[in-house]
Amino acid sequence: RLIKPVGFDPQKKYPTVIYVYGGPHAQMIHDTWMWDVRGWDIYMAQNGYIVFSVDGRGSNNRGLEFESAPHRRLGEIEGKDQMRGVAFLKSLPYVDQERMGVHGWSFGGFMTTYLMTHYPETFKVGVAGGPVIDWKYYEVMYGERYMGTPQNNPEGYEKSNLNNYAGNLKGHLLLIHGDQDPVVVMQHSLSFLDHCVKARTYPDYFVYPGHEHNVIGLDRVHLHEKITRYFNDYLK
Repeated sequence: RLIKPVGFDPQKKYPTVIYVYGGPHAQMIHDTWMWDVRGWDIYMAQNGYIVFSVDGRGSNNRGLEFESAPHRRLGEIEGKDQMRGVAFLKSLPYVDQERMGVHGWSFGGFMTTYLMTHYPETFKVGVAGGPVIDWKYYEVMYGERYMGTPQNNPEGYEKSNLNNYAGNLKGHLLLIHGDQDPVVVMQHSLSFLDHCVKARTYPDYFVYPGHEHNVIGLDRVHLHEKITRYFNDYLK
């Protein structure tokens, strides 16, 4: 799904934001009205951005082999598929390859941080909301379904632990967290900040007081403006 800026001119080059979720059995794009485009995607198009999304391996409705590809190694396959999307974007003459960003929430926050630390030469800016950082901190119901246990899959947990890659960060990364998040507890983002301090890398951090895993209500307007301004500051 590719959303072009308002007033699109194919002779110009535009900054592009990849909106990613990427988690198992999720599907963001359906053959329906406007392909499930979100309000924020349209808002970013009004602000002069291309917004792109791709459902990679692990997402629904493409068969068992496709859906089970990320099993026990979350991030690796999904990251490769997002980079296939990047290759497509780079083939388009109106995409500015020097101004590419990424944003996602929850598993999408994990993927945003993954892409910023595994492909630091590609992504200049990222905004990771409620990001999973280390799967051993995540709830058993979900984490062990897709990763096994830390005891029977130590290599998978180690490779998917984003704290191990904090030193790779080069671009501007904003982590956002609700201070009462019971799903992705703050230990995730705080542990990543701690590793970044030790590695001398410099992410940004913003906390929403009183909010759980999702920022809801009137504050959600502030959230999306905060995200947009971060891209305006560092990508536009």
